[in-house]
Amino acid sequence: MDPSQLADQFRKVYGSEPRIFRAPGRVNLIGEHTDYNDGFVMPAAVKFSTYVAIAKRQDRKLRIHSGQFGDTPEFDIDNLPKQRTGEWCDYVLGVASMLLQRGSNLSGANLLIHGEVPIGAGLSSSAAIEVASALAFTTLDEIRLPLPDLAKLCRKAENEFVGARVGIMDQFVSAMAHKQQALLLDCRSLEFKLVPIPDDVRLVVCNTMVKHDLATGAYNQRRAECEEGVRCLAQKDPKIHALRDVSPEFLKQNASLLPPLILKRCTHVVFEDQRTLDAARALAEGDLKRMGKLMRESHNSLRDLYEVSCRELDAMAQAAEGLPGFIGGRMTGGGFGGCTVNLVYEQNTEEFSANIAERYRRETGITPQVYVCTAEAGAEEVSSTRSVR
Repeated sequence: MDPSQLADQFRKVYGSEPRIFRAPGRVNLIGEHTDYNDGFVMPAAVKFSTYVAIAKRQDRKLRIHSGQFGDTPEFDIDNLPKQRTGEWCDYVLGVASMLLQRGSNLSGANLLIHGEVPIGAGLSSSAAIEVASALAFTTLDEIRLPLPDLAKLCRKAENEFVGARVGIMDQFVSAMAHKQQALLLDCRSLEFKLVPIPDDVRLVVCNTMVKHDLATGAYNQRRAECEEGVRCLAQKDPKIHALRDVSPEFLKQNASLLPPLILKRCTHVVFEDQRTLDAARALAEGDLKRMGKLMRESHNSLRDLYEVSCRELDAMAQAAEGLPGFIGGRMTGGGFGGCTVNLVYEQNTEEFSANIAERYRRETGITPQVYVCTAEAGAEEVSSTRSVR
């Protein structure tokens, strides 16, 4: 959406002039289910963003309007809910609650939310609304919060207020992404380096149009299984605090310490960390053949060892194979539906998009959505020429 259109909507709803902020969704090129294990991930921001228009009020109320949902819930800043309400505005409320917890002085405000990130597609619409809201609140009230700390606050909002035990990846890349770059992020230290995506390569995101209901429960279950693996392996080496601390060699040598199911989960995470580091080197060196191979290995591991894929994701991944211009692809996001991400040469994207959609439709009977993307910049204010990055 053009910011001027959002400003017009804001004036119609509230009768005042807003400041407007945006934060993007993301795809993760490789490094899935490693973030909450203190490991490595390599995401990039995409063209879909959530926009937050905001202006101060004279009282202590928060009014939050969304044209997509058609309502305008109102809350007292001094009496916000302590946990999720089950409504779409929970991500905004969670951010406001976490800012208050850290002692920030929030003003009353009118907010208008416009989201372009497809919901339920695994492109992290939740992180986009959290980061855009946090940037809006902190800029409006001149709260000094560096972007990495803002990302951590947004993750805390989703963990503690919304109740989803997500890692830091989604919020961090939404806040910190750079155009035409992926981020190799160390989820323990939050150190990162930029990894260039070749100018002639596009990210083709293929939405399966399904999201199976077991996703949230299975996500938390996988976290618990990883934590059990850490407890078992720490008996051998007390310095192990997360699966990040386990090398592939150590895991192989001590596999007998783990129940079979837990060994499968740990094997995925430990080797996925190594694949992510290898993938960053491959991209940096322009070795796209190696990058494609690592993406395929990642998908197979998520399907067979971590067991978070599904029939539709597997069909979409298979549909890409052999198409002109295809470099490599995999499921992206938490799993059980959502999207695949594919690296495709720019000159082949139109043909690739049409062919993969037709192949998937023949296999599943579902018409997918296919988005051709480049890596985009992270959160920013878009209603003025001033940069808040």
